[in-house]
Amino acid sequence: MVAVRRPCLHDGKTARSMNNDVKILRSLAREYAEAARRDRNSERMKLHRAVNDLKMIRPVVLIDEIPWKQMNFDGSLDCVCEDPVLREAEWFMRSNLFKFRHFPADMILMPYLPVRKEVRSTGCGIQTRDTILKTSDTTDIVSHAYIDQLRDQADLDKLFLPEITYDRETTDRAWNRLGDAVGDIVPVRKTGMSMLYFTIWDDVARYHGVENVFIDLVDRPDFMHAVVRKISEIKMHELAQYEELGLLDGDQYTLHCTAAAVSDLPGKIGDNVTRKNIWGRGMAQIFGSVSSEMHKEFDIDYMKSTIGSCGLSYYGCCEPLHKKVDIVSEIPNLRKIGCTPWADVDAEAEAVGKKYVLSVKTNPAAVAVPHLNEQELRRELRRILDACARNGCSCDITLKDISSCSDNPVNIFEWERIAMETVLSY
Repeated sequence: MVAVRRPCLHDGKTARSMNNDVKILRSLAREYAEAARRDRNSERMKLHRAVNDLKMIRPVVLIDEIPWKQMNFDGSLDCVCEDPVLREAEWFMRSNLFKFRHFPADMILMPYLPVRKEVRSTGCGIQTRDTILKTSDTTDIVSHAYIDQLRDQADLDKLFLPEITYDRETTDRAWNRLGDAVGDIVPVRKTGMSMLYFTIWDDVARYHGVENVFIDLVDRPDFMHAVVRKISEIKMHELAQYEELGLLDGDQYTLHCTAAAVSDLPGKIGDNVTRKNIWGRGMAQIFGSVSSEMHKEFDIDYMKSTIGSCGLSYYGCCEPLHKKVDIVSEIPNLRKIGCTPWADVDAEAEAVGKKYVLSVKTNPAAVAVPHLNEQELRRELRRILDACARNGCSCDITLKDISSCSDNPVNIFEWERIAMETVLSY
């Protein structure tokens, strides 16, 4: 059940400041609640579920990972709430309403405002250390040089299993504060971890350095296996504690920028959600540069017992998998495979066929130019649609990893218009 609160003032904030925050938030909440009640959200949910059930009605189109610093052309993304809890909810509503107004595609607005369950961890004895090489004032993308912290077995031996605790008091305080402010307008719900996000080679690359990883896969394979085993053990120890503490959440609307709704995972919520009620999400982006044999040995074989222990599995991100569908297929409960812009979509669609969902990412460079090339975009989209139709694939199509829109938000608005026109008229 979702608890509803009515507005009140508390926690030492001045009445004037809190009243101003609440006034701002209630206005946004009315707009958000009205949009979330529209029939289009339930209609889109049916499309999402049909794709993931391998009974596609039509391809789902989504846009995510937005360069927000370049989007605020009208000031509607300016957050003004002073209270940090209310400010977080303000950004959630402003950003989602902005997408809903300007480039909704097949997005779904959740029928509630989320309050994340606050989780504490002792850590595992290692943290990323890096040097920032280059930054940008108009994007959140930065260039890193990572400092090697896994030089040898002695460094690896410093790692330990983390202990997870649930900070219920802080969570309840935030939930009450937001519920008091807008709970009579839109439900407020505590939310937990809705998928096992297991990207071990992203972690290893940050801890060890990308060049070191590639060298040691060849020169020190036993050491690299030891690294993968240890980090896998740490991740699964965390997952077990999330289960025990009631911190998993089966009510999922997106799955790392793709459709999440599926009949096999019926959105279970409460304290008894297990890994069998959530998706497992895996990838090995830097393994786009290794052979199928090495990819299987150092990643897929570990995915079998990690994301493969979840109710359903989704694998792949920026690494081309059109020649590796056979090894990815070894992951238990596999339902969805990623198709990067750098993959051969025709070959991957043929390999995937009707067995899995093909989650296709289009090239984000299309919007990182002064003016979008409509003809080229339509050509890219039609090739995707042709490949999926020819092979009977259920698919979703996502524009993501948008580092820049060349300070021209209209590029993304136009991408959405063209993509929806192309899909709906196909």
